[in-house]
Amino acid sequence: MVRMVGKARGKSSSLMRIGSLLLTTALLVTGCGNTPTSSSGQKAVKVGIVDTYTGGASVYAKDSLDGFKLAVKEIEAKGGPKIDFVTRDDEFKPDKATSWAKELVMRDQVDFLAGTTNSAGSLAVSQYAKENKVPFIDWGGMSDKVTGADGHRYVFSTLPNTAIIGKAGAVQISKTPYKKIWFAGSDYEYGHSVINNLWSNLQTIDPGIQKMGETWWQVGETDFTPYINAIRSKKPDLLVVGTGGADMVAFMKAVKATGLVQDIPVWAHTCYDPATLRPLGDQAPIGVLGTNPYLYNYPDTEANKAFVAAFKKEYNREPAAFALYGYMAGQFLGQAIEKAGSTDKEKIIDALEGLTIDTPVGKATIRKEDHQVEIPMSYGVIGKVDGKIGAVDLHTLSADEIMPTLDDIQKARANTKK
Repeated sequence: MVRMVGKARGKSSSLMRIGSLLLTTALLVTGCGNTPTSSSGQKAVKVGIVDTYTGGASVYAKDSLDGFKLAVKEIEAKGGPKIDFVTRDDEFKPDKATSWAKELVMRDQVDFLAGTTNSAGSLAVSQYAKENKVPFIDWGGMSDKVTGADGHRYVFSTLPNTAIIGKAGAVQISKTPYKKIWFAGSDYEYGHSVINNLWSNLQTIDPGIQKMGETWWQVGETDFTPYINAIRSKKPDLLVVGTGGADMVAFMKAVKATGLVQDIPVWAHTCYDPATLRPLGDQAPIGVLGTNPYLYNYPDTEANKAFVAAFKKEYNREPAAFALYGYMAGQFLGQAIEKAGSTDKEKIIDALEGLTIDTPVGKATIRKEDHQVEIPMSYGVIGKVDGKIGAVDLHTLSADEIMPTLDDIQKARANTKK
């Protein structure tokens, strides 16, 4: 039985304290506050999840949470380690992410932290985790700084970061005839990180590619038409977009409404992910290029079919990429606890380093040196699949082709220390 304590929520600081006290009281009254143990006598490992459960980015956070819950259920059904979790809503705000992380550790006494769809939030929680020696599993923030420049012993990532996305996107774009590129995105950590990485890789692959300019909008922008019209007037060959989870769906609707893709091709990571396409419906812009590491119908393997069937049975929908990230986080944690033979955090960290597990996309490894997961990446185009909007013209890049080198990681961390 999956044990979830509390609900996703986001309040003012005073209500946070009141809510936490009420939650603690409720746990004591119901008996759920007791520390459960597994059949082996181990206490349950408690995970504090900080993520965005309101607003535009919530579609991705909810997928991550559901994937994690499914993994926990499967682990416990097999007699594996007991994993409890509590959730908090950071409302896509880094300061709230940090506040919740502190409360989860100090008041709820969680053993691990997890989340966070906002890259800036992931970096903030990671810094807190480092300072307080609390392991943090990042299943939502894509900034390459998480396991790169700002990486440390206590942070792990179960999703491709912007260094990986940048390499994959550059490979895809280099196979097109587009040479004059305009870059645009949400003015925060993820937006700048994915654009910088993609441009850096494009310069290496094809020095003849030209950056025409950049456009940035605030997170939560509601009217993209002025930005789109200004970019259209520059007549680039391609628009590369680094829009984060909070803006992705709204921006894609604007691309469709303005007919931009008929005039200028557009590239965006996760453009054809089901979590992006579901809320778009018939407003999805056909023809947008992009990358994504997972689809429920790709790869076409027995392992993926089994995962899709289990997820659909549990939630009545197909899993998207973020569901995979949360699922892998749960499986990595469960198998690391078993490998460690202990619930001691330091021993679990040691067990996670270099751990390889079976996943819906094949073998996945937490690289020992930087704690970054190694999985493949696809690239393709939004199109029609059996009459439905989905991904077409899919190609796969192996993890070896797109992972940052260890030299890259060492240089990034050395520069951070200066």
